[in-house]
Amino acid sequence: MATQLKVTGADLELIDVRKDFPGFTALDDMDLHIPAGQFFALLGPSGCGKTTTLRIVAGLETPTQGQVLIGGQDVTSMKPHERPVNTVFQSYALFPHMTILENVAFGLRQRKIDDPVAKAQEALDLVELGHIAARRPQQLSGGQQQRVALARALVNRPSLLLLDEPLGALDLKLRRQMQIELKAIQMEVGLTFLHVTHDQEEAMDMADTVAVMNKGRIEQMGAPEALYDRPKTAFVSKFLGQSNLFVGKVSDSNDSSVSIEVGGYKVTVDKKRAEKHTGKIAIGVRPEKATFHTSKPNLSSDHVMIGEGEIIDIRFTGVSNQYLIEIPNVGEVTVFAQNIGKSPVIELGAKVWVSWKVEHSFGLADLPDGSEEQD
Repeated sequence: MATQLKVTGADLELIDVRKDFPGFTALDDMDLHIPAGQFFALLGPSGCGKTTTLRIVAGLETPTQGQVLIGGQDVTSMKPHERPVNTVFQSYALFPHMTILENVAFGLRQRKIDDPVAKAQEALDLVELGHIAARRPQQLSGGQQQRVALARALVNRPSLLLLDEPLGALDLKLRRQMQIELKAIQMEVGLTFLHVTHDQEEAMDMADTVAVMNKGRIEQMGAPEALYDRPKTAFVSKFLGQSNLFVGKVSDSNDSSVSIEVGGYKVTVDKKRAEKHTGKIAIGVRPEKATFHTSKPNLSSDHVMIGEGEIIDIRFTGVSNQYLIEIPNVGEVTVFAQNIGKSPVIELGAKVWVSWKVEHSFGLADLPDGSEEQD
């Protein structure tokens, strides 16, 4: 994708930003720094504060306290049109009576920018729609309309592009295609993208850095792989994929590891992968890191082994089978077994033992909901 459209990304900084609405706090003293040129995702469930954050950056909401800096400039008191920011929403809001070229050029004409048509054509070429510039929005697919909305935002040469659930209206296959295209465009133009989404896979696929939000705060932030491999709170471990969590008091500790006792079994985590080393803690493992055995295995101390348990549910998901295993005094444990041509011949009611390598355990900073009350 060759283009002459040049855009310079700027860094974004939120300093002690708080937003109170009548009866609740949407953002709670938020600090955030997004380097220039990064694809950054704010991820979280409905009501976590991610859209409020985006609206504050865009100037559509005024923070109760705190500062918003773009490229080092304080824009907190600037009106939306004064900020070097554009937003792409889930609803494309294209003018049906205009061609797509006229749609993209509209904002430039309103602001009396020189050469609006040529600049609009450049932006359409960037999103690979230059050849259908004369069509009207109703003649385009949902994915093409999304690209027009993106071109309309890029043509203004913002320093920061805000994406508010931009792919939510597309079907799964088209959404995956647009994820690839959005990332390619972002890398080409070097723009800073702030992408708000509740879709975990979308955030993990596209972003350089993901911030997981919960109740107006960032719970954890980092590269997608790091967040998935090493969640630090119960919320992050459950929101990003699935996790098996085991709660107990520390029963054994040495220089390298910490262990708890759960239902008579020893569950161990490397100290460097644990947030807490004393008292009551939660240790987790991802379902695809665990495996099960039809007879009790003889494993070395670098493994955790629990069971005997009973398979109470099997679900085929295409790439894997998901097994739900009930283990007495422990509870339900989920194991994913990849379909690689020789899926284990297992049926409901089968007795199995579950194991995983200690290096795949992670220790959380908090306990899952309800664990505090239990002894």
